[in-house]
Amino acid sequence: MAEKFAIVTGASTGIGYHLAMCAAKAGYDLLIVADEPAIHTAASKLAAEGARVQPVEADLATLEGVDTLLAAADGRRIDVLCANAGNSKGGGFLDQSLEDWRRSIDTNVTGTVYILQRVLSAMVRQGEGRVLVTGSIVGFIPGPFNAIYNATKAFIDNFTEALRNELKEEKGVTLTTLMPGPTETEFFARADMLDTNVGQSKKDDPAEVARKGWNAMMAGEGHITTGLKNKLQVAGSGVVPQSVLAEAHRKIAEPGSADR
Repeated sequence: MAEKFAIVTGASTGIGYHLAMCAAKAGYDLLIVADEPAIHTAASKLAAEGARVQPVEADLATLEGVDTLLAAADGRRIDVLCANAGNSKGGGFLDQSLEDWRRSIDTNVTGTVYILQRVLSAMVRQGEGRVLVTGSIVGFIPGPFNAIYNATKAFIDNFTEALRNELKEEKGVTLTTLMPGPTETEFFARADMLDTNVGQSKKDDPAEVARKGWNAMMAGEGHITTGLKNKLQVAGSGVVPQSVLAEAHRKIAEPGSADR
């Protein structure tokens, strides 16, 4: 076994897959998870880099899914956790089913908080470990027509900032929040947002976003916002009225906005 071991969630595609690729190239053994069979295809690609990769198909919207993932680690010391799994459903909130909006909350918030508590507790006991959590710049922006997702990312951005402060005396343990903007992944198709302005817009490269996030984590940075435009949006969110931010988000996320 390699001496270094990393867990990456939401690793079948997009930013998660590329975070796992960063780990593979850095010589980590990998435990990767997603709620779809594509995780096995991702594992085969990562293994081509010479890494030992164990794929797990589990639903991280449930506590049982997180337990299944951690059981697959078989008690092994976890050096790195990239908590990247996320879920969204675009469109008007009142049009969404209970199942859809609850799945987003359970994946983005409950499942993420649970795995963080379990893994960070172990890292504190061992006196060392690095964690990267994927938040988003939309956590600073009220999100009409993606209201639940933006709110869950606001939770993650806020929660990780507080948790980082709680851990500041644990010198060997670091917690980094990755806050990307729109990124070229399957996210918009899965969220039924391909007919929106943001769904059709030019987006950031997921490999580049993952690389910057990985490097920030390895450097022990508290958070990283990728891309100058995204950094300006975060800075502006502190001074622009929330109602103005919400109206701007409506223009890019409202169903059918790409055709207007």
